[in-house]
Amino acid sequence: MGDHVQEWPELSYGDLAPTVAFLNRLVQVAGKYTLDEPFEVGWGNVVLDVTPRGLRTPTLRQPGVTFSVHYRLLDEDVLIEADSGTRTLSLTHGSVAAFHAAFCEAAGELGIRPPASQLVCEIPDAAPSFDQDVEHRHWDGAAAELVWRGFNLVADGLETWQAPYLGHRPRVGVMWGGFDLSSTRYRAQPTLPRPNKPAFMQNGELEAYVSVGFSFGSAQAPAVGMYAYIWPQPQGLEGRSWGVEGAGWNPEAGLVLLPWSSLREQDNPKAAVLSFGEAVYQAAVDLAGWPADLIGPHCDGWHMSRTAPAHVRA
Repeated sequence: MGDHVQEWPELSYGDLAPTVAFLNRLVQVAGKYTLDEPFEVGWGNVVLDVTPRGLRTPTLRQPGVTFSVHYRLLDEDVLIEADSGTRTLSLTHGSVAAFHAAFCEAAGELGIRPPASQLVCEIPDAAPSFDQDVEHRHWDGAAAELVWRGFNLVADGLETWQAPYLGHRPRVGVMWGGFDLSSTRYRAQPTLPRPNKPAFMQNGELEAYVSVGFSFGSAQAPAVGMYAYIWPQPQGLEGRSWGVEGAGWNPEAGLVLLPWSSLREQDNPKAAVLSFGEAVYQAAVDLAGWPADLIGPHCDGWHMSRTAPAHVRA
């Protein structure tokens, strides 16, 4: 192991779980605005960008106002930025209900209507709505910084993995429902959603896709690390190599898992993220008939700006 073990810090589910649970609820407040946007296959339009300071919604538009919401984890505040002005809310100790009320008041001062829904989603045993979540929660700035750092480091690798894909690929970002970093490649092949799943999951299963992501774990699966899966799930995933030592297929979860502890021990963790993603896509090619020719070359932008395409050189 080299200097990267300092850049890629130790991340423990037990240490981060209270902050992750708090943040998961808070980001859903502004995240709800993205549901007003035109639906993009797989909910690709709803993700929060990983910024230099935290997590931010895409630019949002309502009649008469254009705005975005930036959860600045490193500054311990939330910035609502609109063409009508700005408002800043402190991220501090308190309840989700209190934050929701303060957020709606601040947004209203800028001419932004409240989010259309107060329902808390994808969090087992959560209060049904923001205004009912009155539990007093403790804000831990150091833990919030670690959460941002984990998202930021993995996003760097996943953006590199996504770059050469020639098919539909939403931007890499945090799904505010499950609070996981998502990177997904879609194939123009309609699929039949599973009828026993919630409506939002059925919408996400309208087309075949390969998903590689990062999660801080849950009470049911308390492990920080990367995950991946192929929809529809093909046969033959057992016993494959997944590009990185420590990665393996978990049939109970239906996921390929790469623990954070294994990832940060690699000589080059960012390259390991890329290798993991490429191994998952190769499994889709080998087992689910995905086209290999949807992957272009990996090269940096400066190279491409100075190198004429092959048909021009010819």
